[in-house]
Amino acid sequence: MIRSWIRAPGVLLGLAAALATLTGCKTSSQPAGVPTYTTSQRSKAAQANLQLGMGYLQQGNLASAKDKIERANLEDPHSAEIHAALGLLDERLGKEKEADKEYREALSLSPGDPSMLNNYAVYLCSHNRAPEGVHNFELAAGNPLYRSPWAAYTNAGVCQRQAHHENEAAQLFARALQSNPAYAEAVFQASDLDLAQQKYAVARLRVDFYLTNNSATPDLLLLGWRIAQAQADAAAAARYAQRLSREFPNSAQARSLAANQANPG
Repeated sequence: MIRSWIRAPGVLLGLAAALATLTGCKTSSQPAGVPTYTTSQRSKAAQANLQLGMGYLQQGNLASAKDKIERANLEDPHSAEIHAALGLLDERLGKEKEADKEYREALSLSPGDPSMLNNYAVYLCSHNRAPEGVHNFELAAGNPLYRSPWAAYTNAGVCQRQAHHENEAAQLFARALQSNPAYAEAVFQASDLDLAQQKYAVARLRVDFYLTNNSATPDLLLLGWRIAQAQADAAAAARYAQRLSREFPNSAQARSLAANQANPG
């Protein structure tokens, strides 16, 4: 099971993380059509409009998101974060060329910034440009200032798997786990790939090792159940199912398992 991309810390350290810290005072000239503010006031206004725009984008209100993010860009046209937001907006609007341009502009304004590299990598991998996307993820992971290189390696692996490069994906998941053995998403992705390749014992060992030494996640408990089912190990499958229903009774994973058990065929 290959997940959809998630732009959030811990999975894809991209736009959501970047927007947490916006640029400070600028020295650029006042854009046409924007009321006369000091540079500090323009920066604060841009931050407020960007946050509002991203909120609207998350709600699916594209018209209001467009209005606020474009307003932010008028107020601070040299912000990498704002251009990354414009890239995400253009993606949602189906404007691929414009999105690509905005992501590249964000990178030109903040060269080597791991968050900007990650944002563009997500776009590239989502548009069947895996080699470029993986390259950007690896550049982000290799930046010594990047706090979560394991997330970038994991996402690079997902990108490779989506492109049907399973061996390369496995190597990237291994790099993620070498960087952080307790990263649940890398454990999930590596084990899910092993399950797909019928490497049941390896997948089961990795999942069980994680669950023994770390807090469980609903994803890994459901994956453990799937692996046990593939091994025809009914007792182990029952244990995973019991833990999932007990520890995460309201999760989507628990509901999915309940539906599967109710309709096994």
